[in-house]
Amino acid sequence: MSRHMTGATGAIRIVRATARDSARLTAMVRRSRAYEGHYAAMVAGYRVGAVYIDTHPVHLAVDDDDTLLGFYSLVLSPPELDLMFVADAAQGRGIGRRLVGHMLDEARAAGLDTVRVVSHPPAEGFYRSVGAERVGTSPAIPGSVPWERPELVFRLHGEA
Repeated sequence: MSRHMTGATGAIRIVRATARDSARLTAMVRRSRAYEGHYAAMVAGYRVGAVYIDTHPVHLAVDDDDTLLGFYSLVLSPPELDLMFVADAAQGRGIGRRLVGHMLDEARAAGLDTVRVVSHPPAEGFYRSVGAERVGTSPAIPGSVPWERPELVFRLHGEA
């Protein structure tokens, strides 16, 4: 399924990722300004691999030139928004909101009632602004994530 929206430079499509997208998704994660400073260690060796893309619904936001503007990954069991990134240069254009809307449509279509998000701490406000509710805190993981993270949930039942 593809969803179109018009951006400042033309149409933006949301499309399913393929294994060929692995390198550009990995580059977006590793270069994200959201993970500078003490957060850098979390993504330093991170890789969005072809097997991951083939296993989970991963969707891209791309423009007319196929420039990657953002992406998300939805794990179906247990239901979780595992990855969500918007290119630094595309921030503030509504792409994150469109990706979340698409993810929620996909989750409903898969019969899910909720989708969990363990948020990057600075992104909590964004998730709350698009309907997620904070339900707790995910503890630090020694050796990989040395800080607690907000845990949120999107509740899908009763929504159109």
